[in-house]
Parts: sequence; C-alpha cells; structure tokens
Amino acid sequence: MTERRLDGRVERGNQTRRLVLQRTVQVGSTEGLEALSLGRLATELKLSKSGVFALFGSKEELQLATIRAASKIYVDNVVRPALAHPPGLRRIWELSESWIRYSSERVFPGGCFFQKVSAEYSSRVGPVPDAIRSADSGWRGFIRQTIVEAQDAGDLTSDRTAEQLTFELTAFWESSNTQSVLMDSEAPYVQARTAVRALLRAASTMEADFLREPVLSRSAGSR
Repeated sequence: MTERRLDGRVERGNQTRRLVLQRTVQVGSTEGLEALSLGRLATELKLSKSGVFALFGSKEELQLATIRAASKIYVDNVVRPALAHPPGLRRIWELSESWIRYSSERVFPGGCFFQKVSAEYSSRVGPVPDAIRSADSGWRGFIRQTIVEAQDAGDLTSDRTAEQLTFELTAFWESSNTQSVLMDSEAPYVQARTAVRALLRAASTMEADFLREPVLSRSAGSR
C-alpha cells in the first residue's frame, strides 16, 4: 500500500514537471529564459510555489531543464525526420525541409527556441550559456556529419568544405526564422528554400528532382 502511494506521488510529480516544462519552453521561445521564475509558473499553472521549487530547486535548474526539454522537441521535429532518409544529398534536403517546417509551423510559439536563447546568452558565462553552446555545437556537428556522409557517398563535391556548407545552410535557416517572426510573414521561408536549392545544386554531383525549383503561384510566400 505504501509503495502504491509512493508510485502515485512520483507519477503526479512527473506530470507536474511535464506541465511546467511545456510552459517554460513556450515562455523561453518568446520572452527568453530570464523571464522564467518559479513563482510565475506556480501562479500561471495554479500550482504551489513550494511544489514547483521541490521539482526544480532553483531558477538555474529550471532553465537547464527547459533547455533539455527544448532539445528533445527539437530532435523530434528536425533531426528524426531527416534520419528517416539514407545518408546523402536527400538527407540534407530533408533536414532543411524539417528545419523550415519546425520554424514555420511554430513548434515553439516564438519561432526557433535556440535562436532566441542563443541571442539572450551569447556573451554570458555559466551553466546555462554552456548548455546552450553545447546544444548548438551538437546541432552543427550533426549537420557537418550529414554533409560529410553525402560527400563520402559521392553526392556532393568537395569544392566547399563541410564546415562552410554548414555555415551557409544555418545562415539561410536562421535568417528565415528571424525575418518570419519579425515581419509575421511566410515569404522568408520561400526565399530560404530557394537559397538552399541553389546551394545544393551548385555543390551536387547529380541531378535531383527534389532540387528543381517549383512553379510558384502569385500568392506564394504570403501568409
């Protein structure tokens, strides 16, 4: 009986933790991690402040838990869809498509969570900015590895290094996110796709149907 009560308490704690983190990733993407506080979350979610404190212990741990939760959402929405395709040019294209979809569909209401918090903590030191930098390094490392695999498969030339292609691809994606959120427009995503197609066609050793520019209607790019 005691074990059952303990199991029930643990599950309620896990449910509360998931509820809190669902809210913190939303706030983080729109207002930044500094906007998070245990008191605010307790009030907004109608929870006891002591209960929220028991789950996270401090604002810093709450911020770190939020980064971990956002990372899982990011992987599920951006990385996993690309991994459903074999290594090569197609995987790079699908990675681009999944990133644009993740941003344009507002998986996080403020656009890309990691762009928001990276700008917020870019010049700071400590566990929170370290966690953000680690997530960013892991993401860029994944892109580089994806490009290297495509080069090894013979799908891409070696005229551009994997590092350079990584820089250019992320620049297109991040710019589209920033401009879309700022201007409340879908047009930047159309422009990003056009730029990625041109970049991959220039670097490709093959003709690929998915890299052909589609015929756009007059309303394309408008929300």
